[in-house]
Amino acid sequence: MAEENVKVLIIGSGPAGYTAGIYASRANLNPVIFEGNQPGGQLTQTTEIENFPGYPEGIQGPEMMEQLRQQALRFGAEIRSKTIAEVDFSKRPFRCVDESGDVVYADTVIVSTGASAKYLGLSDEEKYRGLGVSACATCDGFFYRKKNVAVVGGGDTACEEALYLSTLAKKVYLIVRKDYLRASEVMQRRVREKENIEILFNCNTLGLFGEDGVEGAKLVEFKGTDKEQVFDIEIDGFFLAIGHKPNTDIFKGQLEMDAEGYIKTAAPTTRTNVEGVFAAGDCADPIYRQAVSAAGTGCRAALDAERFLMNN
Repeated sequence: MAEENVKVLIIGSGPAGYTAGIYASRANLNPVIFEGNQPGGQLTQTTEIENFPGYPEGIQGPEMMEQLRQQALRFGAEIRSKTIAEVDFSKRPFRCVDESGDVVYADTVIVSTGASAKYLGLSDEEKYRGLGVSACATCDGFFYRKKNVAVVGGGDTACEEALYLSTLAKKVYLIVRKDYLRASEVMQRRVREKENIEILFNCNTLGLFGEDGVEGAKLVEFKGTDKEQVFDIEIDGFFLAIGHKPNTDIFKGQLEMDAEGYIKTAAPTTRTNVEGVFAAGDCADPIYRQAVSAAGTGCRAALDAERFLMNN
């Protein structure tokens, strides 16, 4: 079992982790980044990104994340393709153990482990990921201008996604498994008033179909009842809006979180309830969940860590 001491340990990659690495490196803090089991984060599963500043022609998700990674390396960040499996934030330096059992003692820690979109569990979701299946309307909605799309979910997030897509798409189906919407009254009213949004209550998705991408979805209405019927809808895009799960399980009991598991920070800083531990990106953001906002918090976390080290 190897042991080492570092000034800044960054747990997780993605826009937040790599940006934190860039800023910490430029401050001569010699950060070590543990990329985790999905180096580059969720954007590595995204095709074209058109809303990140600086890319007027757009860029592929994996390509952009590789560029961020190379930029962090250029300034001296050490990047390891490993996962931190255990942490002890009870005292400084913080004790962190990786998947191989090696121990890293860190003066400061930046948590940037991200969040994972919840999926229905259909094999077709994986088959058509990036080919019509998305968990981010803001990221991918532009590609479905004047086309038919479907949004799965019945809460505020699903209604927000449907409303956003209704400004771009020709028609939006809102697939709701219950016979009512869980969204707030104002969101329900807005959805019902939109002429190009059709709500499909009591419906579950059985699968997706299409040759080179999504062309339709197979739904079942009143599943398991004597009124059950199966039917198809023609769509080009299938958006999941049933929530995200922050990747924060290993920090439970040590970092303060909300009911969903998102790490709480002392806004406008990235400070957590543990002095010397900072959180950036989607693991601490249940609202925006955009690459550019994650990168911004990665910058702030590195600056917060630098100031902490100067004062301690």
